[in-house]
Amino acid sequence: MAHPEESRVRLPQLKLDELLEELQARINAARGTQKRVHSLLEAVLSVGRELDLEQALHSIVEAAAVLVDAEYGALGVIGPDGRSLSAFHTVGVSEARIAEIGPFPEGHGILGEVIRHPAPLRLEKIAQHPASYGFPAHHPPMNTFLGVPIRVRDQVYGNLYLTEKRGGAQFDEEDESVLSTLAVAAGVAIDNARLYEDSRLRERRLLANAEISHSLMSGSGRAEALKLIAERARELMGSALAAVAIPLGAEASLSVEIAVGMDADAHRGLVLPSSGTLMGLAFAAAAPVASEDVQRDERVSPEPPRFEGLGPAVAVPIGTGEGGARGVVLVAREAGRPVFSGKETEMLQGFAAQAAIAMELADRREDAEQIAVLQDRDRIARDLHDLAIQRLFATGMTLQSAGRFIEHPEAAERVLRAVDDLDETIKIIRSAIFGLRSRTPGADDGLRARVMRVVGEETPVLGFPPSVRMEGLLDTDVPREIADHVVAVLSEALTNIARHAHAGRAQVVLTAGGREVSLTVSDDGVGIPPGGRRSGLRNMAERAEQLGGHFDTSRPDAGGATLRWRVPLPDA
Repeated sequence: MAHPEESRVRLPQLKLDELLEELQARINAARGTQKRVHSLLEAVLSVGRELDLEQALHSIVEAAAVLVDAEYGALGVIGPDGRSLSAFHTVGVSEARIAEIGPFPEGHGILGEVIRHPAPLRLEKIAQHPASYGFPAHHPPMNTFLGVPIRVRDQVYGNLYLTEKRGGAQFDEEDESVLSTLAVAAGVAIDNARLYEDSRLRERRLLANAEISHSLMSGSGRAEALKLIAERARELMGSALAAVAIPLGAEASLSVEIAVGMDADAHRGLVLPSSGTLMGLAFAAAAPVASEDVQRDERVSPEPPRFEGLGPAVAVPIGTGEGGARGVVLVAREAGRPVFSGKETEMLQGFAAQAAIAMELADRREDAEQIAVLQDRDRIARDLHDLAIQRLFATGMTLQSAGRFIEHPEAAERVLRAVDDLDETIKIIRSAIFGLRSRTPGADDGLRARVMRVVGEETPVLGFPPSVRMEGLLDTDVPREIADHVVAVLSEALTNIARHAHAGRAQVVLTAGGREVSLTVSDDGVGIPPGGRRSGLRNMAERAEQLGGHFDTSRPDAGGATLRWRVPLPDA
């Protein structure tokens, strides 16, 4: 039995132990809070040091997951529409698992709840919330959830999403407070990164503008200047492809003169109608036209295939003054990349304005060169008329007068023949003068315009517009005689397709280069029967043989028929 004195001593000792344990717990809590505050400060400093936007976003979501001890974290960037996510950065999920899950979320369900109501959201179980509708296949299980908005100035830039607090615990108010504090620092870091990115972009744009201006002032050709503009537009706008198209004569179509970047060969030389193409729409409307996914855009025809692997795209007209648009500049990013913002579209319009200057300068130089040539022709014609003809005429008159004094019949006859020769020479010179002063043929007589005219005439008969691609100096390197044969062969080939092929698609490829002109016409119809050389095919072959060229037909594995007509070009 315990002594009363011992009981009195033990009771205060028990209370002291309890007090010491409570004090130790508070000390531990204080140390934990101190450690967490230090971790928060380190995270803020780490995030604030990043100037690259993509790296800053990744650092923010990594720091958030560490601070609240979450297994999974994500940062969703809200798109221009303010209702969906345009980018998604994650931690805790491997690349292999992400590939199995499929496309990143677009901002529905719980994620959309934080977008619609930009305030902290804490859940014990995601599935119990009315906005939740489950996860896709291969998605890791998630229960606890904590989401907070990230504000940049007065705008909600995106949201931080954290799930599955480690140890099976729930996210508490302290987690919410820490994450909200990090979100404020993240907003400042994102704003700094964007300002830095804008300043760098402005610097690069100024350098590009200076380079382009120097190229224009140094007398570079139009093609060279347009190619430089396309390359710099592609680089500065983070695009995979850039292309420049200009109107083709008086026809309602565009010819892609310049293409750089991803699958540029699939675009270069294409002749595009004003409808069914993004470039055509921008040209017809004389205003920018954008597409979130050019590969699946219903406004863009799938034929010919040219946008494989590409997604967001925007086309802006070149020049929109009184004379209308002079062409179109298009840029496109790879599939899955962000759409082009209004600021980026304005930047592309700046490049289009420079392209308009390049084309205007090229036209003025061409006009000046043409004027110089015409003035030189006028001078030559004037000199021939005022000097050469007058001297020849005077010489003829002198010989004719002198002939009266020649008694020898044969000598007199020779003098008269010389006078006749001088008269004939004067006629030849006068004809040359007339030729020098005559106007040059208009642009509409060029081979490109004639080909498009034939295609336009045959389209109603075919029932569909053929795909057309033209490359090389067709209007300058191909003589008129060969151009006439090309037009005749093309007309015959398209007529044969309309009459016999039962095709739903046709492609025309015309190139001039390597000292030959080549015309290829293909379709997806029933093909040419074995041994069935119709008169039309025989005429094409005879035209090629007449010019020292070659003509052949083939049947591709995919079906249809392919006609190839090639003839050499005369040496310049």
